[in-house]
Amino acid sequence: MSSPKRHAADRMHSAAIHLLRRVRVADDESMGMTPARRSALSVLVFLGPQSLSELAAAEQVTLPTMSKLVASMEKDGLVRRERDPGGDGRVVRLHATAKARRIAERGRERRLEVLESLLGGASPREVEIVRQAAEIVDRLVLE
Repeated sequence: MSSPKRHAADRMHSAAIHLLRRVRVADDESMGMTPARRSALSVLVFLGPQSLSELAAAEQVTLPTMSKLVASMEKDGLVRRERDPGGDGRVVRLHATAKARRIAERGRERRLEVLESLLGGASPREVEIVRQAAEIVDRLVLE
């Protein structure tokens, strides 16, 4: 017999997979880039400038893998490198370009449209429950 927490975890796992599949289709349509690029770009756009090491850690990839990804994004005008003014001059921060910001914002807007349409058949009470559940999950993940 499973516990209530195990049952909730199982339902959340299933729902998360279904949601991610839906928004991945929207990302493919609106952003036109690989999932790895989308994810790294989102970190830079929504969390701000990062060092190569910080970005690799955030994306859970090796430094050489991130270095190749960043080089290709730089070539396409999505990322620029700047020396960290507060550092010792050896630290380089990666910044999203205006082009990257437009792409990431367009992708986020499209994902929100997909999620909003999924909530179209929900009652106001169900929408509120989903909002509260999202806040709880966010809090638990960020602790």
